[in-house]
Amino acid sequence: MAYAVYVSNAESREISVLRLDDDGALTPVESQPVHGAVMPLAMSPDHRYLYASLRSAPFAVAVFATDPATGRLTPLSTAPLPDNMAYLSTDRGGRFLLSASYSGNKIAINPITSDGGVAPPIEVKSTPPHAHSIVTDPSGRYLFAAALGGDVILQYRFDADSGRLTPNQPPLVETAPGAGPRHLVFHPDGSTAYGSNELDGTVNTYRFESATGTLTLVASATVLPSTAGPPWTSELRLTPDGRYLYVAERTSSTLAGFRIAPATGLLDPLGHTPTEARPRGFAIDPSGRFLVAAGQQSHAVTSYAIDPETGSLTPRHRLGVGRDPNWVEIVDLQ
Repeated sequence: MAYAVYVSNAESREISVLRLDDDGALTPVESQPVHGAVMPLAMSPDHRYLYASLRSAPFAVAVFATDPATGRLTPLSTAPLPDNMAYLSTDRGGRFLLSASYSGNKIAINPITSDGGVAPPIEVKSTPPHAHSIVTDPSGRYLFAAALGGDVILQYRFDADSGRLTPNQPPLVETAPGAGPRHLVFHPDGSTAYGSNELDGTVNTYRFESATGTLTLVASATVLPSTAGPPWTSELRLTPDGRYLYVAERTSSTLAGFRIAPATGLLDPLGHTPTEARPRGFAIDPSGRFLVAAGQQSHAVTSYAIDPETGSLTPRHRLGVGRDPNWVEIVDLQ
């Protein structure tokens, strides 16, 4: 089995397309230029389209068709976004593009057309300072947005037919003061969610009530190695089987690993793996065998084999990409 790896490179304004093989080797496929500082990426649920946020004015989303055999990208369209969007995702049905603006303190919902294009927004909502992510739960009925500067995760009911949002009750869940909630992921079984906190170097475990669409904080764990300086936590990702969680920390340039307890969802620390300098983004392949991390300062990516029994990471291949690589997405190749 082989995979397509997409890496956005903000400074060189390009998307690197790589092939990831069964042995963890990375091979360049192409470099796709874009007209702006490209950062967050989002893949449509059917893997036919890749969406890339351009964070230099005029703020927009670039849409690409993906070749299922090679991963190559074909530019399709560019559509304006309401602001400088630091995060993109789609709803579970692939009918709406969801975006969050760190500098603009807002979230937006844009319909996705039948040809993969992005239509004008139907929802633009103000948030507490520095919205940094926006995702739906596994059922697609609820939506959550982390506001880093407000130390809250906003909770909404999401209408998957219309794309409209309604504040849930309660409308938010608070983190510790100064934690800086950044990204949120849901466990495959739908019972638990995990949130990375950028400013205090922690990851939170939340119980998710699927009947009400609300989060309840259960525990918090540090992602910092003992020699770390000021916290600067970034991405977090789960293995597809829900056994392991990894969190990137930029100050120490490490990946913190955790084993997830099956009954409780609580995190058991596995230790820290040194990685590329300033790892803002990384991803795990759909089989859960490999992790690919990008370094904003090293301008390179490294693939790691994930040990299924221990969760430990073993470097497999390192490859230079564009300048300021910051986001990684991985999909199957046919």
